[in-house]
Amino acid sequence: MDGEPGTKEPDDGEGPYGTPQKYDPTFKGPIYDRGCTDIICCILLMVAIVGYVIVGVVAWTQGDPRKVIYPTDSRGQFCGQAGTPNEKKPFLFYFNIMKCASPLVLLEFQCPTTQICVEKCPDRYLTYLQAYSRNSASELEYYKQFCVPEFKDLRKSPPEVLKDGDCPAMLTPSKPLARRCLPAINAKKGIIMVGNDTTFDDGRGQKRNVTDLVEGAKKANVVLEARQVAMKIFEDYTVSWYWIIIGLVIAMVVSLIFIVLLRFLAGIMVWVMIVLVILVLGYGIFHCYMEYAHLKGQAGSDVSLKDLGFQTDFRVYLHLKQTWLAFMIILCILEVIIILLLIFLRKRILIAIALIKEASRAIGHIMTSLLFPLCTFFLLCLCIAYWATTAVFLSTSNEAVYKVFNESQCPYARNTCNPETFATSNVTKQCPDARCLFAFYGGETAYHKYLIIFQIFNAFMFFWLANFVIALGQVTLAGAFASYYWAFKKPDDMPAFPLFSSFGRALRYHTGSMAFGSLILAVVQIIRVMLEYLDHRLKAADNRFAKFLLTCLKCCFWCLEKFIKFLNRNAYIMIAIYGTNFCTSARNAFFLLMRNIIRVAVLDKVTDFLLFLGKLLIVGSVGILAFFFFTQKIKVIQDTAPPLNYYWVPILTVIVGSYLIAHGFFSVYAMCVDTLFLCFLEDLERNDGSTEKPYFMSSNLRKLLKKTNKQQTDA
Repeated sequence: MDGEPGTKEPDDGEGPYGTPQKYDPTFKGPIYDRGCTDIICCILLMVAIVGYVIVGVVAWTQGDPRKVIYPTDSRGQFCGQAGTPNEKKPFLFYFNIMKCASPLVLLEFQCPTTQICVEKCPDRYLTYLQAYSRNSASELEYYKQFCVPEFKDLRKSPPEVLKDGDCPAMLTPSKPLARRCLPAINAKKGIIMVGNDTTFDDGRGQKRNVTDLVEGAKKANVVLEARQVAMKIFEDYTVSWYWIIIGLVIAMVVSLIFIVLLRFLAGIMVWVMIVLVILVLGYGIFHCYMEYAHLKGQAGSDVSLKDLGFQTDFRVYLHLKQTWLAFMIILCILEVIIILLLIFLRKRILIAIALIKEASRAIGHIMTSLLFPLCTFFLLCLCIAYWATTAVFLSTSNEAVYKVFNESQCPYARNTCNPETFATSNVTKQCPDARCLFAFYGGETAYHKYLIIFQIFNAFMFFWLANFVIALGQVTLAGAFASYYWAFKKPDDMPAFPLFSSFGRALRYHTGSMAFGSLILAVVQIIRVMLEYLDHRLKAADNRFAKFLLTCLKCCFWCLEKFIKFLNRNAYIMIAIYGTNFCTSARNAFFLLMRNIIRVAVLDKVTDFLLFLGKLLIVGSVGILAFFFFTQKIKVIQDTAPPLNYYWVPILTVIVGSYLIAHGFFSVYAMCVDTLFLCFLEDLERNDGSTEKPYFMSSNLRKLLKKTNKQQTDA
């Protein structure tokens, strides 16, 4: 049952919002009964998780990740797989590489040529006709390893061998790339060569240029260079990882120090920022006036903007007096607006600063809250790992599909076929050069038809569970910080372990409410994913109205997602405080914020500025330190820095890691500010400072608002 505010006298033990205190007959704090909320959504979440596990089990039994790891030959067999005939044949060889358009086709689709698994890639130019005519047993044995496994008759004539597709017409020097044998392309003095030659015999009596091979694998060198770059980056990480960890530890320490210092410097930083904005605008007005005075009397400066019209070179406008006059008027208006806002909102700015300082004190009393994002991060990693694993198994749970590939016109081209009966079918009679080759993985069973539904369900459950984990973190932190605010004597009346107590309450009573809020957000997010998919499909279409409509829908759902995230965050705070269900908490939070919209705007902007300043300070200082260290510009420790291929690798890693660490610390801080702010608004609306309804806010906030508690000692 959802509880309503009450004033019943508590027994010794738990006080307001789970805070332990002894009952004081002169003080009746707001006590709320707490029960399970949104039970239906809790049951729905449990059922969905069971269904998700079933989908995962089915995917794991049907899927085969080897289809992603190993290349597949024309018969659908994996190259290099242990326990198979191809165990010692890890590389895929193409009979005619020139039929492949690019490496993208090699890596993702099938080329219309026979492909077999081989032990090693060919290292020489050789045609089957040359090997046969030389009557060299060694060359024929060498060539045989690149023929289909059934080929045994070395006395078979070359025309019959090539006609039956037993062997490739030619071999070219190749190197393995992504377990595929691609031509060993290199350039000498600007001349493209394969091996040491610029021409080759195609095995059918024609001399061809190596550029024909390049067309078959034109991006191989780019991919190879990318692999070499990746290896160098890996080497850089192996020699600098401990210095990167030191840099991240420094970022963690600086983040903690910044949060502690906000208790003392928040007011100074905010007022310095406001003064700087006023001074910058003042200088802008002065500069515009000086430019206006400088242009006065100069020829052509009196031309009006209307007479000049639109000009592509915007520098022309800077030679007009009217331009600088307009700038000066706009800056003057902005200056006046800001000064007026400061005059009328000065008290609200002071309240925002006081709340920010109070948040720093709250975190100081609940230091474990700074480590709680690690728990959220771990749970999110589990969600991502399960989703990714299930997605891979689902995408690889198809069966091998074979299609007819041919070089000439054939009515059966691209039709499905059975490789076991293909040789005796009518296709070979009408299309002698046709081949039944492995095309892709698919299927016609009911399971395969509903694979797309399983993939959508997998993505939806990922969004739902990820949002639930985030909601759990927000409710836990909000409950811990609320226990600080509603402790009449801070920190004496706080529970011994506020964070763990809040975590237990969230899971015990409010799993359903968190599931409800995360479900709404997940629905919006899966719709956005579908819209992005439709947008991707419509890029090639020339339907402007459809694109316009899709863009509008994407914009609307983006705004809706942002609004729901804002509403959920504040609803979770109210759930942690009062123990009400999701809808009641969302409604109360929304109307509470709307009744104090100016305070919300001021606090939001002041907090955003301080957190932005903190992130900029932490990332900038640690990034600059990393730059000077890894580029060996600090003479004192110049010899300590490790030798690197790319010095930007550890620097970027430290910068990104510092940002993530700062974001983790400041997300806790932002949650603390938001929680204390809602508690503060509720405190003002529900209490009046009397003995029956005393204020729970700190003494600094009471002095700022000129509020007092009758017959109570200030906290």
